[in-house]
Amino acid sequence: MIAKKPRTYIPKNLEVKWENLDPIFQELQNREINSVEDLENWLRNRSELEAALEEDFAWRYIKMTCDTNSEKLLQDFQYFATEIEPKIAPIANELNKKFINSPYLENLDPHTYFVYIRGIKKALELFREENIPLFTEIQVEQQKYQSITGAMSVTLDGKEYTLEQASVFLKDTDRAKRQQAWEAITKRRLQDKDKLDELFNGLLKLRHQVAKNAGFENFRDYMFQALGRFDYTPHDCYKFHEAIERDIVPILYQQAEARKKALQLESLKPWDMDVDISGKPALKPFNSGQELIDKSIACFEALGPYLGERLKIMKANSLFDVESRKGKAPGGYNYPLAETGAPFIFMNSANTFRDLTTMVHEGGHAVHTFITADLELNDFKHCPSEVAELASMSMELISMDKWDVFFYNEADLKRAKRDQLKDVLKTLPWVAVVDQFQHWIYTNPDHTTGERREAWKQIFEPFGENFADWTGYEEALENLWQKQLHIFEVPFYYIEYGIAQLGAIAVWKNYKENPQEALSNYLAALKLGYTKTIKEIYETAGIKFDFSAVYVKQLADFVKAELAKLED
Repeated sequence: MIAKKPRTYIPKNLEVKWENLDPIFQELQNREINSVEDLENWLRNRSELEAALEEDFAWRYIKMTCDTNSEKLLQDFQYFATEIEPKIAPIANELNKKFINSPYLENLDPHTYFVYIRGIKKALELFREENIPLFTEIQVEQQKYQSITGAMSVTLDGKEYTLEQASVFLKDTDRAKRQQAWEAITKRRLQDKDKLDELFNGLLKLRHQVAKNAGFENFRDYMFQALGRFDYTPHDCYKFHEAIERDIVPILYQQAEARKKALQLESLKPWDMDVDISGKPALKPFNSGQELIDKSIACFEALGPYLGERLKIMKANSLFDVESRKGKAPGGYNYPLAETGAPFIFMNSANTFRDLTTMVHEGGHAVHTFITADLELNDFKHCPSEVAELASMSMELISMDKWDVFFYNEADLKRAKRDQLKDVLKTLPWVAVVDQFQHWIYTNPDHTTGERREAWKQIFEPFGENFADWTGYEEALENLWQKQLHIFEVPFYYIEYGIAQLGAIAVWKNYKENPQEALSNYLAALKLGYTKTIKEIYETAGIKFDFSAVYVKQLADFVKAELAKLED
C-alpha cells in the first residue's frame, strides 16, 4: 500500500478551502529570504503546497470523469475551478516575481534549475490579470464535452452499448454488422453535432480573447509560448506535416489497396477499415478489465521487475478504472497524484486489442509518474508533452516483446504486432491533420461553422481521409473532428504525439538491437522529469529530438521493414 508523502510545511489535514489556503500563500509571499538555503527551502515549501492542491484537483477530475451523471461530482470539480484556481493565479504570479527577483537566484545550481527558471520567466511574461476569469470560464466550459459525449450510447440488436463498446462490431467479419454499427455510432454522434459546434464556438472566442489580452495576434502563437515550445516553431510543424504526407501516406495507401483486394471490394467504406483482412475474428487478448490489468502486470514484469511492481502497487491501491460504461467520460488518461507519487489510470475498455495498446500506453505514463516521484520540486515532474508521450508511446512498442502473455498463439501474436505497427504509421497522418486543423482554426478566429467544416475536409483530403470512400456520408466526414477530445479540452496538445511517435520508434529500434541498454536509457531519460531540456532528455534515451523529413523517412523505412518480417 502507498500513502502520501509526509508534509513538513502545510497542515497534515488541510481542507482545501480558500480561507485555509490564503494564510499559507501569504506566508510564502511575506517570508524573508536571506540566503540561497532560504530560497531553496522556500521553493520546497511552495512545492509541497502545490502538490497537495494538484492532488486535490486530480481526484475531483477523476471522480467527475468516472461518473459524468453525478451533479455533486461536477459541482466539486467546478468549486475548485471557480473558487480556488482564480484566487491562486494572481498570488502565484506574485510568488514567481518574488523568486525571479531574489538576489540569491544567481546562486542556484544552473544544472538543476535552468529549465525551471526558464519556465517561471515565461509564465511571468504571459500572465495577465484579466485572463484569470477567462481561464475559469474555459475550464468549466470545456468539461461540457465530457458530459455530452459521456451520455452517448447506441442500441444494436436490442442491446444498449457505449460508443466504445459498439466500436467492437467494426472488427466483425460480417460486413453488414460493421455497417450497422458504424452507422449507429455516426448517427448518434451527429445528433449532438450542433451542440458540440456551439460549445466549440464559445471556447474559440474565449481562447482568442486570452491570446489578445496577452499581446498575441492569435491563440496559436500564444499557445506555442504557453506550452513552452522552446525547441520548434509553427513552421517546423508544417514541414513535419509535409514529410508525413510525402513519406507515410504512400505506405498507408499501399496498405489500403491491399485491404481492398483482400476484402474483395471495389471501394473501402469507413466501416471496412478496422476488420482483419485475413478473415479471422478480431483479436481478443483478454476477457475483462481485471484480466487486462493482471496481464499488463505480467507483461511489465517480464520487461523488468521495477515496471511490474509499479502496476501491482496501482492495483493494490485501486488506482484503475478501465471498464467502459454509460455515464463515464470517453477516452483514457494517466493522472499523476502529486503527493502520493502514484497515478490513476482511466480508460474505456471494451475487451479489444486497442484496449491492450491503450493500457500499455497509459502504463508508460504511469511508470513515468512513479520514477519522477522523488524529484525535489513538484514542477520538476511537469514534463512537456513531447517527453510525456515519449514515455507512453515507447512502452507500446517495447512491450510487444512480452505480448505472449496476451497471445498464446504464435499466429495471433504476429498479427497483433503487425496491427500495432500499422497503427503506429496510421497515427502520424491523423496527428498531422488534427494539428494542421488547429493551426487553421486559431489563425482564422472569425471563421464560421461552415468554413470550419470545409477547412477540415480540405486538410484531411491530402492525408488520405482514412483511405475510405465517404460518398453518401459527407456529413460524417466534415464533423469527424468532433470526436477528438483534445481539440475541445487541451488545445494544441497533439503534434507532440507525432514527435514522440518518431522518438518511440527510435527507442524501439535501439531496444531490438540491445534490449537491456535501451530499456536502461529509456528509464534514465524518464527519471530526469523536466530538469533538462527536451533535446537532452531524448539524448539520454539514446535517440535524437528530430522530426525532419530525413528522419521521418528513415524511421518509416525501418517500420516498413519490420512489418515485412511479420507477414505470413
